[in-house]
Amino acid sequence: MSDKLTQTFLAEANELIIDIERCLLDIGQGSNDRDDISAIFRSMHTLKGASGMFGFELVQRLTHHLENIYQDIRDGKRLMDADITELTFKTLDQLRILLNADATQTEPAGYNELLETVKAIGSENKAVQQITTSQLTALEKTYYVRFTPQADIIRNGNNPLYLVDDLVALGPAVVLPFFNQLPDLDQIDVENCYTGFEIILATDKNEDEIRTVFLFVEGNCELQITKLTNENSLKAFTNEKHPFITTDFNAPLGFESIKNTFDTRPAKSVHEPSKTATAKKANIRVGAEQLDELMNLVSELVTTQARLSLFANENLSTALSGISENIEKITRRLRDNAFTMSLVPLDSIRVRFQRLVSDLSKDLNKSVDFVTEGMETKIDKSIIEKLTDPILHILRNCIDHGIETPEVRSNHGKTPEGILSLRAFYSGSSVVIEISDDGAGINLQRIRNKAISRGLVSADTQLTDKELTDLIFLPGFSTASSVTDVSGRGVGMDVVRRNIADLRGEVEVSTTEGKGTRFTIRLPLTLSILDGLLVRIGTTDFILPLTSVVKCHEVPTTQLDNSFNHWLTLDGERTPFIYLREIFGISDSKPYYSQLINVPYDGNMVGLAVDQIIGEYQAVLKPLGNFYSAQDEFSGATILGDGSVALVMDPSRLISKLSSKPILN
Repeated sequence: MSDKLTQTFLAEANELIIDIERCLLDIGQGSNDRDDISAIFRSMHTLKGASGMFGFELVQRLTHHLENIYQDIRDGKRLMDADITELTFKTLDQLRILLNADATQTEPAGYNELLETVKAIGSENKAVQQITTSQLTALEKTYYVRFTPQADIIRNGNNPLYLVDDLVALGPAVVLPFFNQLPDLDQIDVENCYTGFEIILATDKNEDEIRTVFLFVEGNCELQITKLTNENSLKAFTNEKHPFITTDFNAPLGFESIKNTFDTRPAKSVHEPSKTATAKKANIRVGAEQLDELMNLVSELVTTQARLSLFANENLSTALSGISENIEKITRRLRDNAFTMSLVPLDSIRVRFQRLVSDLSKDLNKSVDFVTEGMETKIDKSIIEKLTDPILHILRNCIDHGIETPEVRSNHGKTPEGILSLRAFYSGSSVVIEISDDGAGINLQRIRNKAISRGLVSADTQLTDKELTDLIFLPGFSTASSVTDVSGRGVGMDVVRRNIADLRGEVEVSTTEGKGTRFTIRLPLTLSILDGLLVRIGTTDFILPLTSVVKCHEVPTTQLDNSFNHWLTLDGERTPFIYLREIFGISDSKPYYSQLINVPYDGNMVGLAVDQIIGEYQAVLKPLGNFYSAQDEFSGATILGDGSVALVMDPSRLISKLSSKPILN
């Protein structure tokens, strides 16, 4: 089997595992158990069938026995409890090992022990439940489904039996095959499908959910779904002698002969879908590498379009200007579409956070209510991939250091259950992620004492609350009295800040002792496209992120040259500034007027002095490479319309690097 198909299976398998985890966590939070159990069973059933098809026998074997347990739960033979939940989580972890290691035959450590445990639980109450009339009529709706696959459905990688299995997983059913398309024996092609199916299905699902089972074979089958509204007549389908079964096995049941027995709605063909089904948009899976290539091509197109616009302005041709404007419109639309495609909702990684909180709170004997808000907020997929670990570490610290045990919380007049929240929202062209807890907060005096003992600050140094909380991001800094499996070594928070800074983001901490702590992460929507302000110093162009620009002032250059210790009074306030001409060593002739651009830093305003502001510019950001990794005051570079390169400044890092020098003191 091709590597491409296997990679597709692995991606889908991991998504199924995430879906199962999400349902388990929802059950733990008191959601509708029945719907979640049914969803878990369907995901396991799909994973079992697909893993067997792709040769992952160990995955298939383990999933099969776990599926038996959830079959009993779904049929009411067993109650869902904490032991089964814990066993399921352990099984999912083992499945991830099997899938990520591409293990089809080699049994990893602990596999056999886990398999025997799952078998032992699954073997209890193993009696097979028979479909009865009371079961069929107890459910809200009953449907007649006629599924006729086209002959080439198997050639296209779909197994009709799996689809019937998925359909039966929605509720009790009677399935009868028919063979009216079967040719003579000498004309049979073993790769063709000649079997159709008629199903009577009792389920609480609606028609659109039933139709979803056949979503990926709509072009390879004929499908009829009809709701049967006279429930009392269902006994005809459960008698030992079915009134519609004949000895002619080549003939279908024939819905025409049944419809007189039932009050029905008109049958709907897959070629004539309902309005609801028509309104739904189809989704396709695209590889990450293909999306990256698309973004690279769009970046090249944006650069080429900028050059075309410049050429059109230099050559006064009406026809050329028209073409240039049209290309610019198309490029902008294509760029916006490609950019939207690269955005991923934070909900895609929410399950990992929920799982961490659930496992860690149990290990530490703490009761934690994890609340999420704004998980539909989307951010660039390349940022999502690098953001997961920093958030996981912050959550870990909140549970270990912040939230107290139920006994301690009760003694302080708090509810025994701590609240840990993760909130995301848009702020301009940025995304803000807030992680907060209602725990003990950060003891600032303890941080100060630790900093003094390590020689980081002197005993007579006065530090603000923000300066004290910023100390936790220093390498090796920790106030924990002992080292645990979770934290206490002083390793992590410095990595959190560095990783977020690598994403052109910032992280801040605010705390109130005894009430809790809040971590605020501010990130750009994307790393590939930047809304910037194009500025010029001498003959060299630079770009400042537009999100960092607060206000621009025009001042005589002589004021900059004659200022005392690089301070100016702007709008009635004393403001420090950085003369970028001096910093970058540019010695070209100075203009009569200079531009001072105010940017925020550490709660204050700092001016960046440049010669000229060209205007807004949407830059396609390119990394500088490892050779320039030490020049972190520049976050990248972009190619301008004339083919020249402009460096993209990171104001916060630039000011931070210069803040220890006399220029800002």
